[in-house]
Order: sequence, then C-alpha cells, then structure tokens
Amino acid sequence: MLQFHDVDLSDLRVLLCDADGNLFPSEEPAFAASAEVTNAFLAAFGVSMSFTPEELRKGRTGKNFRTTAVDLCVEHGVPVGPSLAARHPLALTATTGERPVLTPEALEHWVIEEQRRVSAHLARVLRPDPDVLEPLRRLHPLLTLAAVSSSATARLEACFIATDLAPLIPAARRYSAEDSLPVPTGKPDPAVYVFAGRRLGCRGRQGLAVEDSVPGAQSAVAAGFPTVGNVMFVPDGERAERVEALRRAGVSGVISSWTQLAELVIPAVAEVVVDAGGRRRARADGSAEPARPAGGRGGPHSRLL
Repeated sequence: MLQFHDVDLSDLRVLLCDADGNLFPSEEPAFAASAEVTNAFLAAFGVSMSFTPEELRKGRTGKNFRTTAVDLCVEHGVPVGPSLAARHPLALTATTGERPVLTPEALEHWVIEEQRRVSAHLARVLRPDPDVLEPLRRLHPLLTLAAVSSSATARLEACFIATDLAPLIPAARRYSAEDSLPVPTGKPDPAVYVFAGRRLGCRGRQGLAVEDSVPGAQSAVAAGFPTVGNVMFVPDGERAERVEALRRAGVSGVISSWTQLAELVIPAVAEVVVDAGGRRRARADGSAEPARPAGGRGGPHSRLL
C-alpha cells in the first residue's frame, strides 16, 4: 500500500517536519479544545451552525485557527474586513448593516483565546512516544531536524516539552506560519516552508518535508521540497483515503511510521561524508558515523520503499 517514487537523497541535509498529527498525535485533542472556541466565535458573528471536534478535524486538518476562522466566515456569509478578504474572492466586504464584521482586531482576539485553550489542553494530555523519539534520535546526528507548522509557537512549545522532543528540535528550529512570518498565514500557502528553507539555508533536494495533512503537503510541494506523507497518527479507517489524497497533493510517497523513514533514509545519508574542506567523498570504511551533525548525504535515487 505504501510506496515511494525514487527520491534523490544526494544533497539531503535537513528534515522538515510538520508538527501536529506528524510528530505527536495532537489533532484530536487540539480540535476537542478548539471546537469550543470555534463555536463561540461563530455565534458571536451570528452563525447558528456549530461543529463537533470530529467535524472540524476531518474538514480542517492542516490549517491553523486563523485560516479556519476566516474560511468559516466566508463560507457562512459573514462580512470580513478588506485586508482579510484579500485572499478570499468570495468574501463579503460590506461594512454596513446590523451583522457584525470580522475585523483584524476581532480575529486577533479569538486567535489568542484559541491558542491559550488549546496549548493548555495539549500540555496536559500529550506524552513522550518512543516510536517517534527513537527514530528521530537516530536521524539527529545525520540531519538537521526542524519543525514547520501552521501552529503558534506557544502551542508548539507546550507540545515539544510534553513529548520530550524539545532537545531534538529546539525553539530556534521551529517555524510557525502564525508567528514566524511577517504576515501570519497558514498552509497550504507555501510561505512558511519558503521562510524555513531560507533560515536553514536549504532548498529543493537539500530538504525533505514530512507531512500528515493534504494542506501541509501542498505547502511543502509548492515551496519546492520533496515531500513524504506520514499516516502514523491517522485513524485506521481514514488511512487509505488520506494516502490517496496525499499522493494527489504531490508527495513522493507515504510512510506509516518514523521508524520506517529512519531505516530507509539513514543508510543513504551515511554513505557520503564531507571533509574539513567541504569536499564530498565516499566513506572508505563503510561506517555510519557522520562527519558533522548536518552533513549526511546519500547516493542518487535512493529508493525509500
């Protein structure tokens, strides 16, 4: 079921990891907390419809609350301010009448409230997972590990501490579409991947993105990074559909665990070392010890699965 196209790892230096639903199973508990805020937000703008956590998870996975809030307002005919309507051609921008208008200031209030509630909830319920920690600890000496997320940095901090992943991917290598960009946005916009690539000094085949959601995969692919889908935390009944959707989004293949990725990538990136002068050469002794933490390379067209 899970197969890859040939992926060229010859220049790979950085593993770009989506966070929610990829590094930790945060989607379901996050939407449980977010649904309360989402429904209160909609009611404040005259929308009588409400959503269960499961409905939000299935329909909005991969998007942050800021993007979801504006999308829902547009979908339900709530007028939005001109700056918020710029990326929504169907948005109502009229500011007259009795119906409340979603302004940037009002949106910011609700974004902050949702971040506060969700971050606190995730800090309580998430736990370290050896099936994530151990493969990443094996990859850590060979590749630079970074997080590229739609979530806010405060939420990411709570999750990385709760799951013991903070030492492997410290705050300086976590990039948030909510907080890192000059203008907050969200996946599938490629901006956060473009930003992360620039900050990490990598582009194209130098980075490999790992995403569980379709919007996330679309974001990474549009930014020019080879992308792997990861269905480790996707519910069993949704996996087949997610695999197909990820393939349509342009991923090179799909994995079902971090162990699978580590076992396929490590032999390839350990084949080549970089000497003190920056020259790449074949490893003579066949050992897997890296020459430097971020210097792992692999042979061309390494087949991942």
